[in-house]
Formats: sequence, C-alpha cells, structure tokens
Amino acid sequence: MEIRQLKAFLAIAEAKTFTAGARRVNVTQAAISMQIRQLEDEVGLPLFTRTPRRVIITEAGEYLLERARKILREHDTALSEIAELGGAEHGRLRIGSASAMFATQQLPGIMQALRVKFPNSELSVSSGTSQALVDKIMHGEIDTAFVSLPVENSSITTDLLFSDEIVAIAHPTHPLANERFISAAALAGEQLILGERGGNTRRMIDDFFNAANVRPNVVMELSRQEAINQMVENNLGVGMAGAKTVSKEVRDGKLVTWGIEGAEIQWELGLARLRGGYFSPIAREFASLCKQSFVEREKELRAKK
Repeated sequence: MEIRQLKAFLAIAEAKTFTAGARRVNVTQAAISMQIRQLEDEVGLPLFTRTPRRVIITEAGEYLLERARKILREHDTALSEIAELGGAEHGRLRIGSASAMFATQQLPGIMQALRVKFPNSELSVSSGTSQALVDKIMHGEIDTAFVSLPVENSSITTDLLFSDEIVAIAHPTHPLANERFISAAALAGEQLILGERGGNTRRMIDDFFNAANVRPNVVMELSRQEAINQMVENNLGVGMAGAKTVSKEVRDGKLVTWGIEGAEIQWELGLARLRGGYFSPIAREFASLCKQSFVEREKELRAKK
C-alpha cells in the first residue's frame, strides 16, 4: 500500500464520488481510478461498489477506512517530527475556528506572535462549525481548532479557553427593555434571530426550548454572532448572545439583555486536538499563546464592567 493510494481511498470514501475525490487530492479522475484499482488488486477485494451517481463503500472498505486514517495520521506526524530537525523556527500548524468573533479579534495577534518564534513555519486557517472542524481533526486535515464545548468524541482532547452565559438581547426600544428576565414562552414568541444549526450553542438553545415545551418563532438563522447583534441593533428581532461579548454594546446603549428564566446555557470555547496525537512544539506554543490571550481578554472585560 502506498500513501498516495490511501489518500485517494480516503478522499473517495468521504466525497462519495471518484470525481470529487480526485479534486480533493488534486489528480485526474483517471489517475485516482488507477490508484484505487491498484489498491484493490493488493487487498484482493473491492473497496467500493460503483453506481451511476455515487460510490458505496464495501465491507472491506469499511475495514480499511479507520486503519487508513490512522496510517495517514502517523505519516503526517513522522513528517512533522522530521521537519523539526531543521530547526526550532520550522513547523506546520493547520488551525480551524468555529468562532468568527475570535478569528477576527484575537487570532491575528496570536498568529503574529507565533510567526515571530517560528518564522519559517507553515500556517493555515479554515472556518466551519464545531462538528465539521472536529471531523477535520479526526481525518488529519487540520491539527487544532477553536470549537464550542463540549466535544462528545473520546478521541478529541480540549482545553477550556473562555466561558460566557447566554442571554437574550433586544433593541433598547423593546416594550420589555426594562425587564431583567424573560420567560421561555415570552422569548419563544418573539421574532428570534439565532445562529445556524450545527453548532453546540444552537443545539443547547433548541434543547432549552424543547424542555420548556415551546416552539420558538425563528425568523433568521445566521452564521456569525456579529451579524445577529447587528440585526438586533437595527430592531429586526430578538437574539441570543454571550453576556460578556455584548457588554460593550449594552454600555453604549445599543442593546439590552435579559436573563432567561429556567435557562443555564453556558457558551464555552475550547481548543481541540487529537487525543494522544503528536503535540508539536509549534502546537504547544500556539496553545500557550491562546491561553494567555484569553486571560488578558477576561481582564479587559472585567475592567470595563
């Protein structure tokens, strides 16, 4: 078995077609088809059942799938360890972020500090939902990611960086603006602007409404918290956000917040990586810089209260 064959096999298994798999590994469809034929000849069994629209992985393919992922992770780890022999300033780190706010406000400074210590490093950043980024870590596509906690995957380890209580947010002219709390039923009846499905925070909000036996009136689903805040600031509905993260808007008179009766929803941001995987010097430095950045952010937020 060759590494390129295993990469081709994994790409097709995840993309479900030879065409999409070929694009993932940057080869032609003819080339990837040949690699799979060679791999199937070696194992002696078909790995995929071909259909007109997609491929279906066979029992033999399922058996190979997790082993292929493990082999490729070990392969990447070996390359990273060898690359470090070239000097401490080298390294590769592929970062994912499920928090657009963090990626905008804090990540640039962290990466700048990381580049100073690792001037010849290879750094990349991608975005996605928490679940999508965890899947990328599992598949060896990224090394670490900022995700909403908890992560229900025993193969992933996380470090808590930031915690914030979820509150309801509204325009200061809202009829209930002077109230301190809002009930689940009253909140569900508002024109709600929430985050997109697929993230932990939205799941916790949905679970809260389900437990309260009320059906929320969701009029918008947006991918960025900043967009939700802006919509609420323009009096287009009621949203939900972290109390700490909207403290400035509240002080400036742009938003008001309500505690949610019966809800204890905590948004927690953590740094995730593969449990037991290779924790390279650049990844360790990155984790340290992240923890330092969030300690400083907490101090700033407390000072502004």
